Amino acid sequence: MKYAIEVRGLVKAFGEVRALDGVHLAAAPGTVLGVLGPNGAGKTTAVRILSTLTTADAGTARVLGHDVAAEAGKVRERIGLTGQYAGLDPALSGEQNLMLIARLLGASRRQARQRAHELIERFDLAHAAGRAADKYSGGMRRRLDLAASIVRRPEVLFLDEPTTGLDPKSRGGLWDIVRELVAEGTTVLLTTQYLEEADQLADSIAVIDTGKVIASGTPSQLKQTVGGQVLRLSPARPESLGQLAQLADWAIGAQSRQEDGDLVVPVAHAGEAQAVMARVGQAGIDLTGFGLHEPTLDEVFLTLTGHTAETKQKELAA
Repeated sequence: MKYAIEVRGLVKAFGEVRALDGVHLAAAPGTVLGVLGPNGAGKTTAVRILSTLTTADAGTARVLGHDVAAEAGKVRERIGLTGQYAGLDPALSGEQNLMLIARLLGASRRQARQRAHELIERFDLAHAAGRAADKYSGGMRRRLDLAASIVRRPEVLFLDEPTTGLDPKSRGGLWDIVRELVAEGTTVLLTTQYLEEADQLADSIAVIDTGKVIASGTPSQLKQTVGGQVLRLSPARPESLGQLAQLADWAIGAQSRQEDGDLVVPVAHAGEAQAVMARVGQAGIDLTGFGLHEPTLDEVFLTLTGHTAETKQKELAA
């Protein structure tokens, strides 16, 4: 199979810190590869190498068949990049920013104006086309930055945490745009710390923690690492949580965990959930709520790493 993005054994160190430690990635043409992990996991370093902004210490990386180190010029001609921070001239209007980029890419003045107009309309920025970029809201700036990254109509688009800091409505709007681009044939590598974002957009996911890929597969495949489903039990009395865990683990041999005052029990099928509930009823433990649901990617991340993505972010910020 030919991959649009193919990474093998990528290593990058900054002093004694290995930002990437033998990373393998692959994305088929016209799909979204989600690279999931907390801040500091190595996601941005991987994007910088793939987009030719920095070089790896070891390993190989190819984009559309071109080696990113040996054929950097050919790679740049066919990719787009949206980083974590908007790369715009704040003094220029939205339309002027897009025209400037088009002109730098070799378009005539007329072609640049036409392309800018197309993108302004597509990204719902017509009402602010003549407004200086520094007067845009956060969501508008991210839409403009994404528009700037596809002025060239790239075959591969790198999105490095494109929705960080956005409100839910703005985030959803960007998700719709990404889906449209993929439907048109663009291959997208999306890094994110939002587990829901990866679940919504990605055809395949690579989970990175401390510079290593610790799991990969489709969202459904990764969720199977937790179990078929998850039973969440909320005891009426917090002091019952330990007894509840012992009962659940004994009933089906599960490895339950405590989370936000609830007990989370991986179950292979509904029959195991019924067995747990029967034991809880026999023990007379009162519950304020219970539910059976498909595991989330957050639960997958916790199972794989021993911590949630949010917890890791807080540790890194401390």
